[in-house]
Amino acid sequence: MINRRHFLKLTAAGGGAVFMSGLYGSALAADSAGAEDFYFVQLSDSHWGYSGPANPDAANTLKKAVAAVNALPIAPEFIVFTGDLTQTTDDPKERRERMAQFRDIVADLKAGPVYFMPGEHDAALDRGAAFKEFFGKTHYSFTHKGVHFLVLDNVSDPGARIGTEQLAWFKSELDKLDRDARIVVLTHRPLFDLEPKWDWATRDGDQAISLLMPYANVTVFYGHIHQEHHHSTAHISHHAARSLIFPLPVPGSQERRTPLPWDPAAPGKGLGFREVQADARQHQYLQQEFPLPQGQS
Repeated sequence: MINRRHFLKLTAAGGGAVFMSGLYGSALAADSAGAEDFYFVQLSDSHWGYSGPANPDAANTLKKAVAAVNALPIAPEFIVFTGDLTQTTDDPKERRERMAQFRDIVADLKAGPVYFMPGEHDAALDRGAAFKEFFGKTHYSFTHKGVHFLVLDNVSDPGARIGTEQLAWFKSELDKLDRDARIVVLTHRPLFDLEPKWDWATRDGDQAISLLMPYANVTVFYGHIHQEHHHSTAHISHHAARSLIFPLPVPGSQERRTPLPWDPAAPGKGLGFREVQADARQHQYLQQEFPLPQGQS
């Protein structure tokens, strides 16, 4: 069992530019509907292949994140990457080289299964073809200790849509579940309209949300916006992940979504990790955000 106090010790030891989510409950929670406590690590928006002033240390940040995860006193039961594994490129050969390099770096992770999903940087230019060659399906489901995870692809369509076929699959997966099932949706773009002019939206995301509405216990984790953000659509909560490469501005705070300037005095500014505590008895997810320690990149 990983109790709250012990997990706080783990997150304090994490360091690096790793964004972490712990998903666990109390000892009593293990008796609720077969649920058991556990935690996993979420990493997002590593943009391997990026080169520019927003992160002069871009060649090392992903490697440091891998090292930070491997240094955890207790290994996570699984790891998820919520998109933009690599930086976009018009060159198909270069795209595959970046994906191969990313794959080789994260192969050093010492944990349980590692789940991947694409971001638009990985998939929009070729509808996910290269991603599938290296990482398999772009949408799928899995269950871990009573929690049902649904991975949605809202990036392979260059129009930022999930699409009719995938929505039908999504409905069929949900139809298998009880209305009080514990459901976590993992995706790259936000499903709701956060800032459409910045491409921070999914054009048919409202259809996915409508399909989720009958279910009482739904949480969505996503990436794409490179910052912490929390939103609710009725009883469904949506939580954005910070990036492993650079932070982006507050939604709508400026005309363009340009990266925030690199601060050499605080290279980890805008990056961080999150604790998420699951209470299986109440079907709640309690979260606490932790800033990245200064002086680390």
